[in-house]
Amino acid sequence: MNRPILRLYGLVFVLFALLIAFTSRWTIFEASSLRANELNERGLLQQERIDRGEILAADGSVLARSVRGPEGTYTRSYPPGALFTAAVGYSFIERGQVGLERYRSPALNGQTGTSVQGILDQLQGRKPQGDTVITTLKPAAQRTATAALGEHEGAVVALDPRTGAVEVMASTPSYDANAAASQSAYERITHERGSPLVNRALEFGYAPGSTFKVVTATAAIDSGQYTPESTVSGRNEVPISGVPLKNDNNESLGQLTLTQALAKSVNTVYAQVAEHLGKQTMARYMRRFGFDRKPQLDYPAEEMSSSGEYLGERLLSPTSTYVDVGRMGIGQDKLRVTPLQMAEVAATVANRGTLMTPHLTSAIVEPDGRVIQRVSPTVQSVVMKSSSAAAVTKMMEAVVNEGTGTTAQIPGVQVAGKTGTAETQIGAAINNVWFIAFAPAQNPTVAVAVTLKGVPGFGAAFAAPVAKQVMEALLHG
Repeated sequence: MNRPILRLYGLVFVLFALLIAFTSRWTIFEASSLRANELNERGLLQQERIDRGEILAADGSVLARSVRGPEGTYTRSYPPGALFTAAVGYSFIERGQVGLERYRSPALNGQTGTSVQGILDQLQGRKPQGDTVITTLKPAAQRTATAALGEHEGAVVALDPRTGAVEVMASTPSYDANAAASQSAYERITHERGSPLVNRALEFGYAPGSTFKVVTATAAIDSGQYTPESTVSGRNEVPISGVPLKNDNNESLGQLTLTQALAKSVNTVYAQVAEHLGKQTMARYMRRFGFDRKPQLDYPAEEMSSSGEYLGERLLSPTSTYVDVGRMGIGQDKLRVTPLQMAEVAATVANRGTLMTPHLTSAIVEPDGRVIQRVSPTVQSVVMKSSSAAAVTKMMEAVVNEGTGTTAQIPGVQVAGKTGTAETQIGAAINNVWFIAFAPAQNPTVAVAVTLKGVPGFGAAFAAPVAKQVMEALLHG
């Protein structure tokens, strides 16, 4: 064979190899990213003909399903209306996807298998059908949380501290996910008071107030620099970063143990502790708890906020020169945190110092009933020694038994908790309030965080009763 023919043969071979490589790239190796591209209208049109899988609550009730139209296309329906919108989100061709609908879209569209299998199904004339996503959400407790929040702007997150399962994720005001399909209704929602499109359980965040003292107490005790019986002055207007700090009602107290100071929520005690511990120690424990980065939740990262210190919209390291570590240690300064993050703080103490990775999904099931993925509990981080967690638990019990959190007491059940109040209108007593807790204290099965925005009072009066109701629903449900 002469040389020109060999060259031609080689060129044809190279071109054929390139053709195979690029077609394999788009149809197999990068098919999922191509489908996810917002500019790919073909994918959107195809999705109209997919019988998208159901999303179910932990008890098997339907949270989302596809409904077949007269022309063989499908639209999404949400039987619970607004109840689970914060967690489930919505999926509509014209509107896009948010929430769990977005995160689990490949499974719900039946794309969890290989692209080769999808091609074979098409060749054999099989209609695309999605997998079922079973969540960890508990409807009775979710209804309790939503009703307890009432007309307030606020949120509740409840976790099983042993597994990280998210059992409640409520945000108010909410909106009926079914309305997101209509352009006019969606536009109306965007202009409603209270920003119902914001998922307050995961987005933006508020100053945590004194609930953050649990983080400071953990750092103090686990680092070995303090014990629950260590004493610190509780006098009023102690200089913190050179500026006098006031206690609630300008109360000036003598020497207090850390347990007494947590129960009474004495600002000057914990601000001094945080200053003594220093930024490096505080930063180390904050990161173990999950601060300063996006939550490790099975939910779109773009729809979640990092909890931590902010300068404007920029997330700061706790070691930054802009940080007032004393005021950060009592939940003030520039802190913005989400209820999920504070629920993780409570859950970590409850789980003997180990933070489990939070998750909304318990299993993914194919149409034939085969379980193709089961979400097992995984450890996110070991935050503290079990002995430290036991000590902090006792301190949080004191808050509920004789401190600021007595309104969270449940008859026959020992609750461990912490109140928090962040002043938003100086002199007007309008606050963002918090309560974090877990129960039963010695064998916890539920950890909860509650926040309400702009209420005329304190966490004990507004947030703690909400947490109590949600814990009762989960403990007795």
